[in-house]
Amino acid sequence: MTTRIETRFADLKAEGRPALVTFIMAGDPDGATTLEVLKGLPGAGADLIELGMPFSDPMADGPAIQRAGLRALNAGETLGRTLETVRRFREIDDRTPIILMGYFNPVYIYGVDRFVADAKAAGVDGLIVVDLPPEMDDELCLPAVEGGLNFVRLATPTTDEKRLPAVLKNTSGFVYYVSINGITGSAAPDASAVSAAVQRIKGQTSLPVCVGFGVRTAEQARAIGRHADGVVVGSALVAAMEGAAEGGTQAVVDAVCGLVRELAGGLADLKLAAA
Repeated sequence: MTTRIETRFADLKAEGRPALVTFIMAGDPDGATTLEVLKGLPGAGADLIELGMPFSDPMADGPAIQRAGLRALNAGETLGRTLETVRRFREIDDRTPIILMGYFNPVYIYGVDRFVADAKAAGVDGLIVVDLPPEMDDELCLPAVEGGLNFVRLATPTTDEKRLPAVLKNTSGFVYYVSINGITGSAAPDASAVSAAVQRIKGQTSLPVCVGFGVRTAEQARAIGRHADGVVVGSALVAAMEGAAEGGTQAVVDAVCGLVRELAGGLADLKLAAA
């Protein structure tokens, strides 16, 4: 069965432009605001949406996303509430892919089999679980794939030729290339280094390769989009949410969707330039 993620990348390939993949944290600053932002993202230009599963020990996340996760947890966000948010989003949007991103502990506590079944039923399309290496595929990756979910794996600048086949083995949907060594939002990616890395990965897989960590502006998105099948933006959007939170839900929606429109415009320029 073709997944929403696979369908979306096929459609984008036909259009001749890279994907804009956006990340926000579920429950930040509260569940109702998360849902309203989700509803607004596709119209603003988001092609795929990563929805963070808040966790108390987010070791790969920079300060902005750490604060978002803490705000969400303090507001009472749970994995069950996150899945309910996806269900409610699916009432109005049955096309935009949703990928849950986070850490294994909340899934383990929830119960792997129960989680895979509930996530699929809610309308989740894929998972990114940053602390599960390929050696632990039996824990979640394989059950998720068997349950109809794509399992997106991370590759990094330190993933060498010997390691890459193991990373790619059970990956599906797309490959997420982490453009920098370090935590999210800590530095800007180097476009020339990204180009070489993307080509190296594409030499071993037919999957789309999306690049994230450190992309904040339309100019940066455009520079990365020249070489990748998709550009992932997270910390900048989370920071926009944080900055607008005192203004209430509509202010948050406006801030995030305004930035997404700018980013999408940067990638749309690539299509226009190619034409």
